[in-house]
Amino acid sequence: QLVESGGGLVQAGGSLRLSCAASGRSFSRYAMGWFRQTPGKEREFVAALSVSGGSTDYADSVKGRFTISRDNAKNTVYLQMNSLKPEDTAVYYCAGLRDYSGSYYTRAPAAYDYWGQGTQVTVSS
Repeated sequence: QLVESGGGLVQAGGSLRLSCAASGRSFSRYAMGWFRQTPGKEREFVAALSVSGGSTDYADSVKGRFTISRDNAKNTVYLQMNSLKPEDTAVYYCAGLRDYSGSYYTRAPAAYDYWGQGTQVTVSS
């Protein structure tokens, strides 16, 4: 089970840190991703992180502003969001997929096995 937190209302240029807490003992074997969705649009890839944490991937729209990280001791993945823009407004979801290689990550939502319920991020102009 994945549970997101940390969403809210922030002014443009501000920052938020999203957290995604995972239950279970195998979190360290899961590659993780963050996605976002706005009404009427498909779920959009934001960032991904390998099991080891050594490999990351970001959507062009957030590169240089967002940082994905994980703390396996706390079973938690984070998304630090800086320099937020109104177009970042969305429901943000974390997702996990079982990976035995340690280095895999993907932008494809269909590859992920588990999803959180989402947390709303609203950026005002």
